[in-house]
Amino acid sequence: MPGRAAISKTSVADDDAFVSSFLDYLHTEAGASVYTQRNYRQALTEFSRWFLDERKQAPDWLHLKKLDFRGYLRFLGRGNLSRSAVQLRFSALRSFYKHLMRRGKLDASPVRDITLPKKEKRLPQFLTLEQTTALMDAPLAELATAQEQAKEEANDETEIEIDPAPYLRDAAILEAIYSCGLRISEVCGMRVLDLDRTERLLRVRGKGKKERQVPIGAPAVAAIERYWAALKHPPSDEMPVFLANPDDLRPVYPRLVQLHFKHYLAAANLDPTLTPHKLRHSYATHLLNAGADLRSVQELLGHENLVTTQVYTHLTTDRLKEAYNDAHPRAKVKGP
Repeated sequence: MPGRAAISKTSVADDDAFVSSFLDYLHTEAGASVYTQRNYRQALTEFSRWFLDERKQAPDWLHLKKLDFRGYLRFLGRGNLSRSAVQLRFSALRSFYKHLMRRGKLDASPVRDITLPKKEKRLPQFLTLEQTTALMDAPLAELATAQEQAKEEANDETEIEIDPAPYLRDAAILEAIYSCGLRISEVCGMRVLDLDRTERLLRVRGKGKKERQVPIGAPAVAAIERYWAALKHPPSDEMPVFLANPDDLRPVYPRLVQLHFKHYLAAANLDPTLTPHKLRHSYATHLLNAGADLRSVQELLGHENLVTTQVYTHLTTDRLKEAYNDAHPRAKVKGP
């Protein structure tokens, strides 16, 4: 049995063949996002370190019992972790054991049927239509300001040029996320051939390598075309729609989108702690408020289960009450 030194402080993947195989599967076959890969790696490492501290040996995954995982659950319960954090750790363990079962290593999972604390019910945050418009306008407003300042600072001998491409790219990214309800990984993975500008359709590669086709609005297409026109070498075919840098062909990456998103939130006098995913929430909420049916929104978002989409219906209650009060003949108490 491996000794204490067998488990790294940061990762168990290099020391454990089963875990390494699982993480390779997530990366190459399952199409898991970088965030899922990172979170599951960390969850398995944390369990391994806990097991090592408790039992003085590395976990023998094929011989662990339900009792072991109940002990781990009690340990997590004594900490200050949220219910969602506990759920995430056991989601990683469940997925790991499903992988072992698919590989014929086990007949049943020891994590199955372990009762976990229910998640806290949180309604998705979203922007109003006015806030969304302010956010969409922020990159081009900043470009106009930069160009105006450059004119003021220029003199007869010196001309200051402002490259519009980064501003136009950011404006197009915001338009694309909101127009199509994209996850940040999906907008970063967009390729030129995925976009049908004539039919205004976009092929999206979602979680688990699942593809869906969604409409993309005319403003988003126009924003992308303006961005491409500002590049020295516009992307084509297999190239990314959005480039991290105008001088090379690397795609924009999530951290860059997140940082710029926070910047434009602040510029639009909005909460800078919001994430790009809130634009996806806004997309779903605005569609439902405008009368879209839940099944259609499910397909557009790429949700596997309708239950995932139903959380947005809580946000439309006010609209439904207003419609009821306006339309139903006996919704209001009549005066004497």
